[in-house]
Amino acid sequence: MNLSRALQTHAAWFDLLDDGQQARVLRDTTMASVEAGTIIEHKGVVAGAWIGVLDGLIKVSVGNADGKLASLTGVPAGGWIGEGSLLKREARKYDIIALRRSTIARLRGDTFDWLLDGSIPFNRFLLHQLNERVAQFIGKAEYDRLLAPDARVARCLAELFNPLLYPGNSMRLEITQEEIGYLARISRQRTNQALRSLEDACLLKVEYGAVQVLDLDGLQRYGI
Repeated sequence: MNLSRALQTHAAWFDLLDDGQQARVLRDTTMASVEAGTIIEHKGVVAGAWIGVLDGLIKVSVGNADGKLASLTGVPAGGWIGEGSLLKREARKYDIIALRRSTIARLRGDTFDWLLDGSIPFNRFLLHQLNERVAQFIGKAEYDRLLAPDARVARCLAELFNPLLYPGNSMRLEITQEEIGYLARISRQRTNQALRSLEDACLLKVEYGAVQVLDLDGLQRYGI
């Protein structure tokens, strides 16, 4: 995978930079392929890079000493995660784990800071992303407590098609029912039932190893 082409396709902020800024980003960004289950970033380690998904699917999760795990969100191709820890210069409070074989980009933290100091468009992009991320987590806290499983799956899928956080993605996402269950925190069997209900409501079409969204607004409102 060519890094320049990958960033143009899966980093909406890259085209906002001038030529010199793009050149430094290309110099200071690394790519790596990781297998499903790989911990890309460990909880408790001081953040040193901004993490982008160029291909595949990852999740952000937390756990405790008893082994209990909770998925906070999924991030498909085109998503960038971890800017909060970089901005606060702190240890990450979560693990970032590959749900499937994925290609991951890492932009060095010092170059991230340099873009903050020198690019107004980059700052504006980041501000919009942080604002959308806060709204996403507030919504998740609400639906995890109040919504039935069918609606939780609907909202979980709607998050993965968020045009502000994951711009440029089509309305079709390669994702398995098992992966959806991980993110929605329900069993695979219950996920299958929820997907059938959403398909019957003409909100999506279930394909082998993928989901085609037919009505994103409907998914976002489902169960309200």
